[in-house]
Amino acid sequence: MIFSKKPQVAHIRLSGVIGNVGRFQQGMSLSSHEQIIKKAFNQKKLSAVAISINSPGGSPVQSHLIYSLIRRLAEEKKVKVITFAEDVAASGGYMLACAGDEIYANPSSIVGSIGVIYSSFGLKELIKKIGIERRVHTAGKNKSTLDPFMDEKPEDIERLKKIQLDLHEQFISLVKNSRKDKISSDKDDQLFTGEFWSGIQSKELGLIDGLGNMEDVIQEKFGKKVVIKKFDKPESWLKRKLSSQISNQFSNIADEIETRSLWNKFGL
Repeated sequence: MIFSKKPQVAHIRLSGVIGNVGRFQQGMSLSSHEQIIKKAFNQKKLSAVAISINSPGGSPVQSHLIYSLIRRLAEEKKVKVITFAEDVAASGGYMLACAGDEIYANPSSIVGSIGVIYSSFGLKELIKKIGIERRVHTAGKNKSTLDPFMDEKPEDIERLKKIQLDLHEQFISLVKNSRKDKISSDKDDQLFTGEFWSGIQSKELGLIDGLGNMEDVIQEKFGKKVVIKKFDKPESWLKRKLSSQISNQFSNIADEIETRSLWNKFGL
């Protein structure tokens, strides 16, 4: 008797802020996740690779590097990629979701935010009040662009806007290429404003293909006997150490501080 083998699906989890976010928790980057992604794709006789995403975004460069790695491996191995938005797949997190041939989300997931942000603080008056004198010496007239301790200059804002528009156009192009005929061009003014939506709304807009959680969708596609082999990045020593409720609260506060530090840089 010839026995048919059970379908095999590799599962990867991508979670957290994308990029270098600080000392308490390393964010997602190509270097931190490359090996685990390659290991998942290197499994023999795969029916598909499933990727669960829980990320508010972050570095546009690292988002694109991880996206490109997934697409390259999918084409090399000729395997289908199915991505799943969990709590949030926004901005750079949605870029990662676009690496999937199909995208699914929970009805309550937050999806979208296709835009680029830069933010900082103006501290010129603060240092005056506490008696601090700012001294800056540069070679290159634009080296101190957007210094938070100096007045903003119109020409600096103009240069910043040009860079943001360039990054935004790249992001839009990637989404359109990924979603192709699944989104309508007459919705550009709605889809690419940086707005975000629930999973249900995202399906109506064509940003995702369907609603459902990872295991339910995979079993529906490949049968109840499908084997889902999980490839998770090992937790850091610090994350394992902070296991109590109080420590978890501290970790969440640290993550929030680290996420906000990204606002001083370009981010998706």
